[in-house]
Amino acid sequence: MTTTLTPPPETLAPLGADDRCDRCNAAGKLRITITGDRELVFCGHHANRYADDLVKITVRYATDPDFTWRGEELLS
Repeated sequence: MTTTLTPPPETLAPLGADDRCDRCNAAGKLRITITGDRELVFCGHHANRYADDLVKITVRYATDPDFTWRGEELLS
């Protein structure tokens, strides 16, 4: 019998204190990965303000544990 190892699913690193919003430099609450494995970070205000557009380009995402991103509803 041949054993095949399956790599763990890709996850995004949790947001840290040094993650800043790409729009306004406030504390990051949402990190998304878009095509090409590029990442964007947004504060809560900008994450929810642009949720309609962000869900269209999001491949993976991670949120701060205390933040509810409106885009989660749109992705479901």
